[in-house]
Amino acid sequence: MPGLVSVKSPPDAPPLRISVPEQAPLHNPPRTPNKKVPSPSPSRSKPSPARSAKKPPPESPNPDDSSLDNPDLGPFLLKLARDTIASGEGPSKALDYAIRAAKSFERCAVEGEPSLDLAMSLHVLAAIYCSLGRFDEAVPVLERAIQVPDVDRGPDHALAAFSGHMQLGDTYSMLGQVEKSIGCYEEGLKIQIQALGETDARVGETCRYLAEAHVQAMQFDKAEELCKKTLEIHRAHSEPASLEEAADRRLMALVCEAKGDYEAALEHLVLASMAMIANGQENEVAAIDVSIGNIYMSLCRFDEAVFSYQKALTVFKSSKGDNHPSVASVFVRLADLYHRTGKLRESKSYCENALRIFAKPVPGTTAEEIAGGLTEISAIYESVDEPEEALKLLQKAMKLLEDKPGQQSTIAGIEARMGVMFYILGRYEEARNSFESAVAKLRASGERKSAFFGVMLNQMGLACVQLFKIDEAAELFEEARAILEQECGPCHQDTLGVYSNLAATYDAMGRVEDAIEILEYVLKLREEKLGIANPDFEDEKSRLAELLKEAGRSRNRKAKSLENLIDPSSRRTKKEGAKRWPGLGFRI
Repeated sequence: MPGLVSVKSPPDAPPLRISVPEQAPLHNPPRTPNKKVPSPSPSRSKPSPARSAKKPPPESPNPDDSSLDNPDLGPFLLKLARDTIASGEGPSKALDYAIRAAKSFERCAVEGEPSLDLAMSLHVLAAIYCSLGRFDEAVPVLERAIQVPDVDRGPDHALAAFSGHMQLGDTYSMLGQVEKSIGCYEEGLKIQIQALGETDARVGETCRYLAEAHVQAMQFDKAEELCKKTLEIHRAHSEPASLEEAADRRLMALVCEAKGDYEAALEHLVLASMAMIANGQENEVAAIDVSIGNIYMSLCRFDEAVFSYQKALTVFKSSKGDNHPSVASVFVRLADLYHRTGKLRESKSYCENALRIFAKPVPGTTAEEIAGGLTEISAIYESVDEPEEALKLLQKAMKLLEDKPGQQSTIAGIEARMGVMFYILGRYEEARNSFESAVAKLRASGERKSAFFGVMLNQMGLACVQLFKIDEAAELFEEARAILEQECGPCHQDTLGVYSNLAATYDAMGRVEDAIEILEYVLKLREEKLGIANPDFEDEKSRLAELLKEAGRSRNRKAKSLENLIDPSSRRTKKEGAKRWPGLGFRI
């Protein structure tokens, strides 16, 4: 009985390369790695040049359409497609063979009988499209492929359906459509559980695979639930301190860190490190030491963080060389630590050392590694009030990633950071354009509900205010308010900042009553739930008093629910006279 398998996810995985499978069983292809996830999945290795050189290129048949009805032609063309890839001729000719093979299988299929050969050929065809970077064309092919198998007909059909959903999820991931990608993975997991049961070890691998996707989408609660399930399955099937358990704990630590549970994250990392030591994985132990250092730094245990980073640095230098990007990544962490502890000279020195390595990367260094390092260093330069240098590094990072598939969300994050730098430098038009590009990418990827997206809309609104595009700013603040209320709650500092900005915008538009009602609501929140010690309280109180004096009435202590305060369709007449631009109270 063929198993339904999921690709394992070691921590130091190479970037994605989609290759055509060499044999008929359809396996789960790898998902796009992301800078925040420590365990992206590897691709299957392509044939080595030595083997490829030994295999002569196949002769090119040119069958006419009528010959596609021959049931022997489909397998022959599919083999030619694989042989063409193996011979090094490139995927273009293989694409023609794969298209013809799929057509032949479809013509020869018995009506009412699902053809696994057809499903297999469609998977191969989609893989070739992906290797050519034509992901949009691969999607309909895979959507057709997952409709072919009948899961109730046994394990072979279940395998084909599972593989199809996982491959489609990977393709959506490469297009940056995270929600669709996760939906496909979830369907694949359901099929796998149906065929193998909930406690099979291969189900555990797929659960971790799906958890990684949720981490990339910043859906940490769902990721934590899947990680717990994965740990339970692997504890039942593996020896104590296994490599599988170590990988699960590293991912769980990442989730705990993202949720602010640093003590739990530290516990998982220590257990993962012990497992790696037991299995002789020296470089993996060093990578975990870096993560442990990050947790210590979050807990302000700086001496212990330095010790962890130095341990990792010693191992990386001895095993990978002084100029390896792993060494540079530790330099960046040390630079951040010394910046936080006020040792700016040491911090800058480590930044320069890391930049020297990134400027002349060793062979095998990926663009993603360099871009991630440059982005982290730019944050340090931003913190020491050097926005021009930070902006230059972000521009370099974006240039490295702009042609890489599956990096839309990462690029959007970099563009958002660039927008902030432009705003700080007073280049508001460039700031707005940068935010607009980032927002468009996140909308296309389906990431429209995260707190990060809400904060970005707020920043773009502020840039619009500086450009006197008040109506556009109001729309952005309103959308940001709705998102942040849902994701963070009305009492969160980011949400309160958007309330304040929206009130100031309504004031600038002449919608004084709307501005008054929002400020009354914010003051009521502060008085009843947050306290009045915050300096923003007095500022908002004085702004409200000024608006009330202008409107000729006193403060309403019984503030309405905010659901009734904001009416985007309101068409109130703009007040005459100059507005108080310096005193509007916009908050970054």
